[in-house]
Amino acid sequence: MDELIPHLFRTEYSKIVAVLCTRFGFAQMEVAEDIASETFLTAMQTWPMDGLPPHPVAWLYHVAKNKARNYLQREAVFRGTVGPELKHAGTVDAASVEMAEIDLSPGNIGDSQLRMMFAICQPSIPPEAQIGLSLRILCGFGIEEIADAFLTNKETINKRLYRAREKLREEKMDMVAVSATEVEERLDSVMTTIYLLFTEGYYSTPRDPEVRKLLCFEAIRLCRMLIDNPLTDRPEVNALLALMCFHASRLDARVGQQGELVLYADQEVSRWNAELISDGAFYLRRSASGTVLTKYHVEANIAYWHCVKEDSAEKWEAVLQLYNQLLMLDYSPVAALNRTYALAKVRGNAMALTEAEKLKLAANPYYYALLGELYTGIDNAKARANYQQAASLAKSEADRQELTKKSMRLGL
Repeated sequence: MDELIPHLFRTEYSKIVAVLCTRFGFAQMEVAEDIASETFLTAMQTWPMDGLPPHPVAWLYHVAKNKARNYLQREAVFRGTVGPELKHAGTVDAASVEMAEIDLSPGNIGDSQLRMMFAICQPSIPPEAQIGLSLRILCGFGIEEIADAFLTNKETINKRLYRAREKLREEKMDMVAVSATEVEERLDSVMTTIYLLFTEGYYSTPRDPEVRKLLCFEAIRLCRMLIDNPLTDRPEVNALLALMCFHASRLDARVGQQGELVLYADQEVSRWNAELISDGAFYLRRSASGTVLTKYHVEANIAYWHCVKEDSAEKWEAVLQLYNQLLMLDYSPVAALNRTYALAKVRGNAMALTEAEKLKLAANPYYYALLGELYTGIDNAKARANYQQAASLAKSEADRQELTKKSMRLGL
């Protein structure tokens, strides 16, 4: 039971909140969150004494419905008792809906979560606040977990979420059904938020390594929700899901026994997840049905080749050409850095060094780690100096130690 309630909180809290927000409106978002939280508090108090119910999820939904009805009844009494001068625009019109059914059916849950996703991912809310609110409302993350994911404190996260909620109120967002027009206007923002959520887990270094996995798989779950809806089941969404599945398949192989980052060349192929690779290939095939090439298509193809075990010339030539294409579509320093690795595999370290040193990514530890690798065998003194610089910029003690070992192996 100690493990069951946290697990159910992770899977069911967001569903309850989304349905209640759809019912009450964004003006009463905190009420929806409070009802969901109180539902789990009741479970924590009741189940140890009365025993685990036969159907825990159904029990939670039943309690949440009762608490929502009680809230609506209290609100109806309050609005009938006090004068109109105390009524305000954000209050639920409980008098007309006090006994309305709270629909926690699977279909309405999915629909409510999709509505919530599109409401949260609007341009007026900063990207970091979109991610934070998505983690809280759509993924059931606690404030401490969100703070850990962003390497910040609870106070900062609370302020960020408060401002995001206020912005939703100011915009007077309605939890209406997602329309074709809204999909056209906001799907890119929704996909960007999901992608940022995934990369936050894939590339960041939170104190708890398990948080990294949770972030990645929550992003995958949200993307699957888009594919489950005919309005948002589009080629670019399938490409994004393929990309994330391919990357997630190597999550375990990217981390060593001491928590250090394991570079691609040093990963144990046996630790790659074959099921996720298969899923990625499935969604990559589905993504080919459209006529528009997006950065997600190109990145998904790059990720596919990184899941091919053979270290062949064909593989790295394909990866290099894809990176060339990606940089023309959507240039980024990280993509340029990754291209340099592919260039080294195809054209050799000397040519790759010429390209790499043009990037001048002075604050990036991976840049210096790559320079260290490229200089090895050409100029070991420079290789060692770059590994030492990478170690000084490393974000975790495990990475620092691993990079230091690489520099020491080169000697002087």
